[in-house]
Order: sequence, then structure tokens, then C-alpha cells
Amino acid sequence: MIDAHHHLWALADRRYPWLRPDVLVPHRYGDYSAIKRDYGVDDLLRDAQGQHLVATVSMEAEWDPDDPVGETVALGQVAATTGVPGAMAAQARLDAEDVVDVLTAQASSPSVRSIRQKPGGPARLADVGSGRTLMGEPRWRAGYALLADHGLHFELQTPWWNLHEAAELATDHPETLIVVNHGGVLLDHRRETFDGWRAAVSAVADRPNVVVKASGLCTEADGWDPVVNREVLMTLVDVFGADRVMFGSNFPVDGLFTTYAAMLDGLRSILGVLSEQEQRAVFHDTADRVYRPTRIHEEFRT
Repeated sequence: MIDAHHHLWALADRRYPWLRPDVLVPHRYGDYSAIKRDYGVDDLLRDAQGQHLVATVSMEAEWDPDDPVGETVALGQVAATTGVPGAMAAQARLDAEDVVDVLTAQASSPSVRSIRQKPGGPARLADVGSGRTLMGEPRWRAGYALLADHGLHFELQTPWWNLHEAAELATDHPETLIVVNHGGVLLDHRRETFDGWRAAVSAVADRPNVVVKASGLCTEADGWDPVVNREVLMTLVDVFGADRVMFGSNFPVDGLFTTYAAMLDGLRSILGVLSEQEQRAVFHDTADRVYRPTRIHEEFRT
């Protein structure tokens, strides 16, 4: 197993504004107060006990944007002693004045493979057409073009109705790999929502420089439900191919709804109809190819 999307954070110095005790921002999972606690390597490995985890990829967690490299430095110190994380997706604001310096600093870390910046834009399906995301802004795109100079991927987290902009971005910048987070963020399981989501992910999957994470598939209404997610997962494999799909736990966030073991039991049950090679791609090989993570130190493996 490689977990291609998890978080680690220590909250004592309050460097994560959204996780402060007195803050509650709008979140697609609703009230997330239960995850306002430290979540370190020991916590992740305890949650993943018995799951044959050999490597992990940490995702930036909206550390103080005035110091985007600080989180990378802190996690690098943790990784040096444990091998967790084995690779990182780091923070950068691609439309910021200091983007050149930030990307240079992030790329200098031996563990950083990609950059994430949530591009905003219409937050509800009803708002589509009222504006575009940052993916259509010239200044932001100029920063995005710099990713290729550093050999960095782009992590895209946006609701599915914005994926047409991602398809345009992928076409205009074929040299940069886009990693679609959380399966394209399907916010509910109504049939009309699913049909729109399937069309959107199918269109972006047509671009060969796009891969997707089977991560963050919970919804506020349904939590983690293998029954309703069966069609979601099989659609991702169908439109992308197993060699462009990778597992990510999104822990501790998805721990609001499920345990690590229960999530993987559900995923294995759903994907058990695939060939052994396809299952290995989703659970290990795709992430290994995309992120090239170093391995968890032997004494810490679960």
C-alpha cells in the first residue's frame, strides 16, 4: 500500500488558521471540530496498522500562507527520522509576487513532488457561469507555467463542475501533470449530480497528463459508504484506467466518518473485481510512479 494523500499537523503553534479552536470555516464535510487535534506520524501509522503501508505522500494542509515553505521544512524534519512522509505536495500561491522564490524553495526539498493551491471559483453548481476559477487567470497561469521548470506536478482540488477549466489547462500545458484530488469532489450521490460528475471527469480524463486520486470520497450526508461509492470508484477506473488512479486516505479528515481499516475494506471489496495488476496499480503502482516516495523506515512499517 501507498497512501497518496494524507495530512500531518501539530497545532501548538497555531500555524494552521482553519484548525484554530475559535475558527470554523465552511467545509464540505460540515463541522470538522473533531479533527482539531495533533495528527502525527504515530497517529497515521496507528490508524493504518495491519494495512501493509510501505510509503506515504503528505498533502499541504493550508499552513500559514505567509510562510508557505515552513510546513515543508517541518515535515522534512519528521520524514528524516521515520520515512513519513516519503513525498510531499507543498503549498504555493501561483499568482503571488514571490511565486518564483517560493517554487524554487519548495523544489529544493528532496521530498516535494507537487504544488497545491485551491483555485476557488463557483462553489455551488447553481453559481456556474457567474465566474471562473484561478485556472483562467493570466497571472495565475504564468505562475503555473513555472511548475514545469522545476519538474513539479499540480494538485487540483475543485468541485467537478470546474473540471472543464482543468481540461483546458492540461491541454495548454501538456508538460505538467495534473493530479485531480478526491475524485473530482462529488459532493452528493443524487443521480443528476452523478451524471454531471461522470461527464466532467470523463472529459478531463481524455487529457493524458491528468491522473486522479480515489480519496476524499465521503460526503456530509452519506459519510463513507462502500455501496454508494462503488459506482464512483468503478467510473474512475473506467474513464482513467487503473494506471492513472491511486488510493489516498485523506486522513485524518475522512476519519470524521470511518476508520482506516473500514475504508480499505470497502475499497478492496469494490475493486476486487479488477485484475491483480489493476488493483496493484490503484493501491501502489500509480502513486509509486507519480510521486516516487521513499519508503517508511522498516521499524515503523505497519
